[in-house]
Amino acid sequence: MENCEIKPNVKILDPCCGSKMFYFDKDNKDILFADIRKENHTLCDGRALEINPDVIMDFTKMEFPDGRFKLVVFDPPHLNSLGPNSWMALKYGVLDDNWRKIIQDGFNECWRVLANDGVLIFKWSDVDIKVSDVLKLFSAKPLFGHRTMINNRTIWLTFMK
Repeated sequence: MENCEIKPNVKILDPCCGSKMFYFDKDNKDILFADIRKENHTLCDGRALEINPDVIMDFTKMEFPDGRFKLVVFDPPHLNSLGPNSWMALKYGVLDDNWRKIIQDGFNECWRVLANDGVLIFKWSDVDIKVSDVLKLFSAKPLFGHRTMINNRTIWLTFMK
């Protein structure tokens, strides 16, 4: 993790924020935006893609104390059938054959840095890997979730510690 002085008021962690696509406020000071990469790309349709986290880090090995955050948003890469330079890989990241360990280690780290009574929001798209296979890797069970109406492939799950 690159050195970054974290302000004491930061309550929320997004350890794989990517381009912060679903955020209404991409500069929210209550959120620590982190990712393993900092990149700029021009997508095939000419749109700019900026991945500019506050902190560069690996979500499977976080250097935060246990229970540091009240809310963790975990939206890891969820595709494993992409070419490494495809626009989808640039935008979302891509998993390799070791995806089970990566996702399990990532969830365990998110759970570790989550405060007691904290909430973890998990986002997954089961285009390549079924969410039921992913949930088998987790040490906790979700309270509830919601599938998107458009493609019925993306699911948001809520956990509470």
